[in-house]
Amino acid sequence: MPVEQKEGKVVLTHPKGASAEILLYGATVISWKSGNKISSTPVERLFVSSKAAVDGSKAVRGGIPVVFPNFGAPAHPEHAKLSQHGFARSAVWTFDSIVMDNEAGVSVRLTLTPTPDIMVQYFRPFHLAYVVTLAEHQLSTDLHVKNTSQTTSTPPDALEFQALLHTYIRAPTSEVLVYPLSGGKYYDKTESTEEARSQPKEETRTGVDVKKFTDSVYENAPGKYQVIWPGGGLEIKAKNFKDVVVWNPSQEAGSKLADMEEGGWERFVCVEPGYVRGFARLNPGETWVGQQVLTPLDGDRPLAL
Repeated sequence: MPVEQKEGKVVLTHPKGASAEILLYGATVISWKSGNKISSTPVERLFVSSKAAVDGSKAVRGGIPVVFPNFGAPAHPEHAKLSQHGFARSAVWTFDSIVMDNEAGVSVRLTLTPTPDIMVQYFRPFHLAYVVTLAEHQLSTDLHVKNTSQTTSTPPDALEFQALLHTYIRAPTSEVLVYPLSGGKYYDKTESTEEARSQPKEETRTGVDVKKFTDSVYENAPGKYQVIWPGGGLEIKAKNFKDVVVWNPSQEAGSKLADMEEGGWERFVCVEPGYVRGFARLNPGETWVGQQVLTPLDGDRPLAL
């Protein structure tokens, strides 16, 4: 069966061998196995810590967690009661429907609306739909955000939010490079003072490495990236996610994370398309869609972008 619902998760299977697993908790993709055009053998493309909680007790350390409505610590007055990265990654979503099931691929939709627990922290009405599509050599994750407010006040009862897909790519940290961010403006969240963290820097590296603690927010980024390492690579295409975050905690910060396996920081890089500098804004009835498309590369050299 291309779509199988198990307790607490949904499993997608492509007839050519690719597969994906999505937890209802957080709508977190915890596995994506895919070959490429050279080798049809499915290979795990995502990193999940062996110490990650997958029982719904806390957000998953790895895979593709969904960040909404705030990135990092709350910065918007309406998000003041929320924890870091918001509630979407730690709420139980509903399996809504099978969107597509044919030779091209299989696609499912999960949804999230305000629950009593969410409404204690956050009063804005919203509807989230997360569409995960598995193709032979591709995984697409589309986040639909709708402002379901019924008010007709002036000015409109706007929904202001941030959103991000916190993608953990399985790769050798010491050798991975991210392209093409050279010349872009970024904010270095590893700086020790708020003043330094709020000052933009210019990226001068042709390929961005994560050999040391890295937490960089690239504003108005290209929207198409290649993550390259010896023997492999992954392409990321983003739509309506105007920013991208490159993160790896290194031993410096990784060893302090209770749910990070020993040395886990040596086995992934997070390249996270998002809308995180400023806030997206929706008037009542409007919908915003942010898309990420992941494709394994056939080689380990950056292609023309």
